[in-house]
Amino acid sequence: MEALQAILTRRSTRQYSEEMPPRELIEQVVEAGRFAPSGSNSQSTHFIVITDPAVLLGLADDVRSAFAGMELSDDLYISLRNSIKAAKSGNYVFHYNAPVLIVIANRRGYGNAMADSSCALENMMIAANALDLGSCWINQLHWLDEDPTIRARMYELGLGEEETITGGLILGYPASGLPERTPLERKGNPVTWI
Repeated sequence: MEALQAILTRRSTRQYSEEMPPRELIEQVVEAGRFAPSGSNSQSTHFIVITDPAVLLGLADDVRSAFAGMELSDDLYISLRNSIKAAKSGNYVFHYNAPVLIVIANRRGYGNAMADSSCALENMMIAANALDLGSCWINQLHWLDEDPTIRARMYELGLGEEETITGGLILGYPASGLPERTPLERKGNPVTWI
């Protein structure tokens, strides 16, 4: 798939088959993230690739419990409110049962941590689309970065104590077969030419 086509047809996937993509495809997606730009070429983004179903299930339980214990208020942004509401209902799996979760972390206090991680996540989503895999940016672990249970679990999975969780990506084969590639109409993101 040509690069511009992979960018313009990339869509988020939230329904996955149980089939695990071959490790070679997962590695290609991760490598695309590793080759993303970083401030002063720091290359400090840490990729934690989780494919073990038992680990994903345990992490999903921890996330559901953390959100279910939060107070719901109108001043929270809508995505966070929706996660809290879903967790309180008991029907919440933050990673949409995707077989692969790639957690992204970077150094605490590093001014480009979010920018570097965002570039890596975008590269991985475009690569996934080009490889006929579905993907979706997952922010729940970032929102719960200071939760003691989540941090303890992530330390077990390789997160460094000097790192902060900056995002995540779920990956797998879409339940419908191929990724949805119909571009969404652009209603925002204005452009000003001078």
